Amino acid sequence: MYFRLEEDSVITDCSIKTLEPDEVLDFDFCSTNVLNKIIMKAKCLKEVFSELDMTSEILQIMMSPDTPYFQLSTFGNAGSTQSDFSKDSDMVESFQCTKTQTNRYKISLLKPTVKALAQSSRISIRTDNRGFLSLQYMIKNEDGQVCFVEFY
Repeated sequence: MYFRLEEDSVITDCSIKTLEPDEVLDFDFCSTNVLNKIIMKAKCLKEVFSELDMTSEILQIMMSPDTPYFQLSTFGNAGSTQSDFSKDSDMVESFQCTKTQTNRYKISLLKPTVKALAQSSRISIRTDNRGFLSLQYMIKNEDGQVCFVEFY
């Protein structure tokens, strides 16, 4: 896109490069398509994230109606790490799992969520039938109001 601006006899030529995507990403995360959902205390996940091997390129999330129920794994230069959570754990407030699902996500895309995790008291982790991930953080602000930050 090219255009020219003129203000007080000063002319500025402007050019903005634009990109037309080949395909539009589908962020349609419909609650009716959610297969698995876990709500847990953020404190627990903060500890797990500090123990994960962040040199790994991927974080594997497994949710299952059977043992181990909820599992986070990384595979990096320092080896592999794995954290398992029982659905009956004190840290798990709600566990709804209809189908065993194992999905891998790029850690580089999840790193920005760590800032929200540090401020949150609870987290909802949901996956739909495509393996699409939704992380919803419950944060209480200084006034005591509850707000939510959501990442897809």
